[in-house]
Amino acid sequence: MFKQVKSAFFWYYLFKFRRRVILIVLLLIIALFANAIYSDVVEYLKLKDKLAFLEMALISKWLIIIFNIVFSVYLLLTMFKKEEEVNTKKDSKKDFKKEQKRESKQEEKKEEKFTAREKEFLYKKKLRTKADILLEK
Repeated sequence: MFKQVKSAFFWYYLFKFRRRVILIVLLLIIALFANAIYSDVVEYLKLKDKLAFLEMALISKWLIIIFNIVFSVYLLLTMFKKEEEVNTKKDSKKDFKKEQKRESKQEEKKEEKFTAREKEFLYKKKLRTKADILLEK
């Protein structure tokens, strides 16, 4: 039972954050390839006797590896915070829209308190009901 629950959580989060997981895996693969490419470059530079470029190759290899690892860690740490930020942004947008609707309704009320028909009845001196009209006929 516990294994099924654990598996369900694993697949749920894997599906939910699949883009980030794929990006992290690709970054780590690039870091591994950087090491393989570096070994090829070192062999080539030794064969051509261009040892002055070894320092540049070493620095570039480690820059690529460190950047990829740091970026992967950053993506992992912000994976769950992103969901919370999106929820707060949605809430703030909803609040902003509600405030705009309230303001627009208040402006409409300020501009015109009564419609034309209401004004007509307000300024009429004698109001008659349907019963009054029927009695007069």
